[in-house]
Amino acid sequence: MDTAHPPSEPTAAPLRFSIRGLTCASCVTRVEKALEAIPGVVAASVNLATESAEVRTGAGAPPLDFAALSEAVARAGYALVTDVSELAIEGMTCAGCVARVERALRAVPGVTTASVNLVTGRARVEHVAGLDRAALVAAVAKAGYAAHPVVDATAGAPAPTGTPAGQRERRHLLLAALLSAPLLLPMLALPFGVHWMLPGWLQWLLATPVQFWLGARFYRAGWKALRAHSGNMDLLVALGTSAGYGLSVWNLLFAEAHHGAPHLYFEASAVIITLVLLGKWLEARAKRQTTEAIRALQALRPSTARVLRDGGEVEVPVESVRVGDHVAIRPGERIPVDGEILEGRTHADESLVTGESRPVARGPGERVTGGTVNGEGRIVVRTLAVGAETTLARIIRLVEDAQAKKPPIQRVVDRVSAVFVPAVVAIAALTVLGWGLTTGDWSAAILNAVAVLVIACPCALGLATPTAIMAGTGVAARAGILIKDAEVLETAHAVRIVAFDKTGTLTEGKPALRELVAIDGDADALLALAAALQQGSEHALARAVTDAAKARALHVAVAGDVQALAGRGLTGRVDGRALLLGSRRLMEESGIALDALAARADALAASGHTVSWLAETGAAPRLLGLLAFADPLRPGSAAAIANLRRLGLRTVMLTGDNRGATEAVAQALGIDEVRAEVLPADKADTVRALRGDGRVAMVGDGINDAPALAAADVGIAMGSGTDVAMQAAGITLMRPDPRLVADAIDVSRRTYRKIRQNLFWAFVYNLVGIPLAAAGLLSPVIAGTAMAFSSVSVVGNTLLLRRWRTSVPD
Repeated sequence: MDTAHPPSEPTAAPLRFSIRGLTCASCVTRVEKALEAIPGVVAASVNLATESAEVRTGAGAPPLDFAALSEAVARAGYALVTDVSELAIEGMTCAGCVARVERALRAVPGVTTASVNLVTGRARVEHVAGLDRAALVAAVAKAGYAAHPVVDATAGAPAPTGTPAGQRERRHLLLAALLSAPLLLPMLALPFGVHWMLPGWLQWLLATPVQFWLGARFYRAGWKALRAHSGNMDLLVALGTSAGYGLSVWNLLFAEAHHGAPHLYFEASAVIITLVLLGKWLEARAKRQTTEAIRALQALRPSTARVLRDGGEVEVPVESVRVGDHVAIRPGERIPVDGEILEGRTHADESLVTGESRPVARGPGERVTGGTVNGEGRIVVRTLAVGAETTLARIIRLVEDAQAKKPPIQRVVDRVSAVFVPAVVAIAALTVLGWGLTTGDWSAAILNAVAVLVIACPCALGLATPTAIMAGTGVAARAGILIKDAEVLETAHAVRIVAFDKTGTLTEGKPALRELVAIDGDADALLALAAALQQGSEHALARAVTDAAKARALHVAVAGDVQALAGRGLTGRVDGRALLLGSRRLMEESGIALDALAARADALAASGHTVSWLAETGAAPRLLGLLAFADPLRPGSAAAIANLRRLGLRTVMLTGDNRGATEAVAQALGIDEVRAEVLPADKADTVRALRGDGRVAMVGDGINDAPALAAADVGIAMGSGTDVAMQAAGITLMRPDPRLVADAIDVSRRTYRKIRQNLFWAFVYNLVGIPLAAAGLLSPVIAGTAMAFSSVSVVGNTLLLRRWRTSVPD
């Protein structure tokens, strides 16, 4: 009898999902055991053929957390097959809305993570593959909001002023201002000794459309929040203004009971709604400015392309272009695809993709990037990537993902937001009771409670972090710095050590053979043997050797039994001779005496050359000679190190090259510390050791240095945005200029500083304003003004980031 699955225990409907990596029956057993260990699971069944799992829980048990399922599967050594959906959310106004939508989405069975961005109005949901998106939309609707899947990249962005939504908001604001002005003018005239007041019925006539027509949005959103057993900024505004309006109507209807002119507060409720509408309008305009970078990238995508077919040019939608198609681009047109130039020469303007301000020369055999501008001359390009696989599409996706994710500091805000609105309502209730019971003036008590409700600023809390993230990642992308996610942006500000790979990072990565020294004096024979061993290799030094052999028109034999020795060199046989080519360490390990050329090798290394040795092994091992290479420094390397030192950062060079050449480069650049002759497999361990002295950023090419990039607190890949670079590193530099490393850390520091400033002001508004309102020291109108402009000031502070400029000169 199977005691693990009691048949008598009732179960709920099964949950099904796919698992990646299953290969055999033992995999099935391991995953089943991992799933059955989760509390609440009574049975788990895994199907190897379909690579899927079915999990049953006890009837009445709480819904399973798919994050726990994912973790259990990961512990077993496998992974859930997941998908990502984006939803445009309508109706969110504050941090409380964000928290409520996230909770609703995470509660949907199959969802592993959900992140909502208040600025863009988007939700990014990771869920098991095959989940019906209608379930996500329904969950958002149940929480009191509207949602629809994002179809194009611009959906969900703040409505521009020219759209119907933007025009409607502006029209409502103008109408509210016109109706509120006559109510506010008598109050403004009082300090000048002018005592004039509109009749009560006229005040009511002006205030009513503002309250219930132009302010209807607050009632609708507040009601949806109440139905979802929660609260938001709209609820606070609706409660506060309704209290002021209701008190005024009561006093107007029962004026006789006051034995004189009634106390009316219509101007307070109308002006508060007008100010909030003004604040929301200004906020929307400001939020759009924080998203300019992504919209600029989206605008680079051409809609059509001229494909060469049947001997002519045919203009087709860019979506119909296929890999391998030949595309013609005329001068001044945007290049529609990633490709390789077959015909023609041009200068491409790549500024909005790489941040490089000067046009870059491109000719046959060279690659061009979709979205860049063909400056001069007609070119024909063979298509290498289209659609979502183009460099531009990957950049947009990377920037959007970074802007959608939350940094760790946002968790504090989320915890505060969860209790913010209920706490404010409770304080307002206590204010009414406290003032009413102690003074007996219930009108004043209600007005003070109104002030408490309308000065609360959950919007500012919700906007503080995402606006800064969007502005920071936006200006970085404009400079050619792609930041993978918000957590990297927050981590990078605390970096204290920057470790560089040497070849291809601080140097050009194009070493040339500068000197040959043969023991027997026959340099050509030495080069021919080295080229024979190297001719199948893609290593930069190997290309330098084979290029030199071609330049001398040498006959190069075919090598056999070639074997690479990681970080040391290689072995092989040429014309029956067993040869060894590589570093000093390899020679010493193989017992090859280097005394004959040691002095010359030391002199070359001291002058910055990389030295490789060629030896013959066998019965009588002997040295044949050495090859010296020089790799020129990148023009911006010295300035990059100087900029990092100005930021107070310690610099380290990590390389497998010999110590002499490495120290020569380090001395020329002003690098603080050198770690030479480090094997590729040991680079990650060296980075981990450096982390003992502070947070470390590792700068490499994103391919050979992938383990070290992953081991660092922040990995910075310097290249052209290849897939490997984007995946291995937290930050990708779109052009190989080491000066951008300091810029990346600088923009991270400035962004994190903005986040802290924004959160400080958002909390100060509430910590100072709410007690002052409760104490009766703020009128509702002043409180409404403070609330309306709190979020505007936070976003305005963020927009100062847009003035940041790269240190790389044009």
